[in-house]
Amino acid sequence: MSGKFPVSILKRGVAEIIVEEEIVRLLESGKKLRLKMGFDPSRPDIHLGHVVGMRKLRQLQDLGHQVVVIVGDWTAQIGDPSGMSQTRPMLSAEEVRANAETYMQQFFKVVDKEKTEVRWQSEWFGKFSLADVIRLTSKFTVAQLLAREDFSKRYAGGRPIAVTELLYPLLQAYDSIAIQADVEFGGIDQKFNCLMGRELQQMIGQPRQQVFLVPLLVGTDGQQKMSKSLGNYIGVEDPPNDMYGKVMSIPDSLLIEYFELLTDVSDKELAGFKQQLAAQSVNPMILKKRLAKEIVTQFRGGEAAKEAEADFEAVFQKRGLPEEAEEYEVKGDYLGDGIYRLDITIALLEKGLVKSRGEVKRLLAQGAIEVNGEKIETAIVKIPDVAMVQVGKRRFLRITIKKT
Repeated sequence: MSGKFPVSILKRGVAEIIVEEEIVRLLESGKKLRLKMGFDPSRPDIHLGHVVGMRKLRQLQDLGHQVVVIVGDWTAQIGDPSGMSQTRPMLSAEEVRANAETYMQQFFKVVDKEKTEVRWQSEWFGKFSLADVIRLTSKFTVAQLLAREDFSKRYAGGRPIAVTELLYPLLQAYDSIAIQADVEFGGIDQKFNCLMGRELQQMIGQPRQQVFLVPLLVGTDGQQKMSKSLGNYIGVEDPPNDMYGKVMSIPDSLLIEYFELLTDVSDKELAGFKQQLAAQSVNPMILKKRLAKEIVTQFRGGEAAKEAEADFEAVFQKRGLPEEAEEYEVKGDYLGDGIYRLDITIALLEKGLVKSRGEVKRLLAQGAIEVNGEKIETAIVKIPDVAMVQVGKRRFLRITIKKT
């Protein structure tokens, strides 16, 4: 295997590498490296925030290195018995398996499935005895664990930390030993856990893994890291129109970051974008449309991207209506002069535009529901025999009055 590699792999879309000199030496040695990335199957969905690290895996995979993805099925079944973490619910083996399968279907939209080794944590932890757990905990001190920023803040603030939570970094570290990882990948917020793996490997005589940390992608709100729970995410399974529309909704300030972390646009072209934006010689909308098209093409294909762009232009730039929208036929109270009265709540619920009656009330209060282009304040509306309902920016429903 050739030891040549593009320097951009270690520069573009990278937050920190520990230790850069060592990883350069390994890459130049021609050795086939084992690249570790683990995931928690307590949730099945992948968003673009996860994709940042996955793209790095694919770049190195294309150079001939071995990706090893670890499914955290054992820790997912433990959950967080203290109830302190909403992100670690206790799951059954069946739920874990279903989530993992969905996750991996999305994972392999970026990473080459044929060149990936999939390992389940239960392969090694399923055989662990209490004695094994105690031996593992003896390798580290409480002081070392409390050095992790979130633990130290909670401890200083007198907030509880479950013993279970203290174990998770140790278990993640042991994963590196089990698969003999050469490099572990994660977001910058995973630095402590990744370094634990490096230390544990050294303790038992394995070569220390290198740590490859990527930035945390800011979500569509332009403020907090992308998260499904915050609703500021773009999912890799989002329909093309939704994906395109969400990209178009990001603040202009995130344009370069998204291009850099999520696309293959060349560094030279990216430098040109930066100059144009700084000189205000380009309309950010033009670059944003390019970004949206790049991202939709990556996950849904070029034809879907073209259709999503055309639909966006029709709906938002020309103030038209989407060519295709869910249809719902319903009876209404005839008021005369071709006007009918009805409650649109059931239609919105049945077609999945909202999740609950409470969400309808909230959206109405925010002015986020329109009928035929007019904001409404109540779910009881007066409409002609056909009306277009818009919820938020990208959800549409065509309501037709049933005449019989």
